[in-house]
Amino acid sequence: TYENGTMALKDVSLQIQKGEFVFIVGASGAGKSTFLKLIMHEETPTSGTIRVGKFDLAAMKKKEIPLLRRTMGVVFQDFRLIPKMTVYDNVAFAMRVIGARPAEIRQRVDTALHMVGMYDLRELSGGEQQRVALARALTNNANLIIADEPTGNIDPTMSYEVVKLLTCLNEMGTTIVMVTHEHELVRAFDRRVITLGNGC
Repeated sequence: TYENGTMALKDVSLQIQKGEFVFIVGASGAGKSTFLKLIMHEETPTSGTIRVGKFDLAAMKKKEIPLLRRTMGVVFQDFRLIPKMTVYDNVAFAMRVIGARPAEIRQRVDTALHMVGMYDLRELSGGEQQRVALARALTNNANLIIADEPTGNIDPTMSYEVVKLLTCLNEMGTTIVMVTHEHELVRAFDRRVITLGNGC
């Protein structure tokens, strides 16, 4: 429940297993964004329990939040790349912030960019920007990737390619939680679907 009294989620009870690929669907205002914010600890639950891996988010100390976030990668609808940076530097940025060693940064960034097929590009379309954003999410060896409407700003062909790439990562053991309103993609990829409606 938000401070203004809005109840975004109520009596939601679910479990996402390690290694699952889950679509979160629902109309605007159904609570999808709040659901993701709770998982990322951008919001705290008014009541109840949220566990992500070994972390109890309802009882988490502030100093533990960076440790939680290092276990996950996040891909947003609006890419959130830094325009003046190269593809390489955008992907390396988060690792530099946490003080990773240059050799480790080089190895992980190279691997991530090769995985998404973006190693040599500099001028990027929307779909290519999203693949760079996905590479950035991969560099911390995330156990969990949260994808918040990752296909919202790209064309249908590239949308399919992005979800196909997420599927490949899932087959390698990464847990994927993807919010989407694109029912064609949900039908095309046979994965578990969680539907939120009016916060429950």
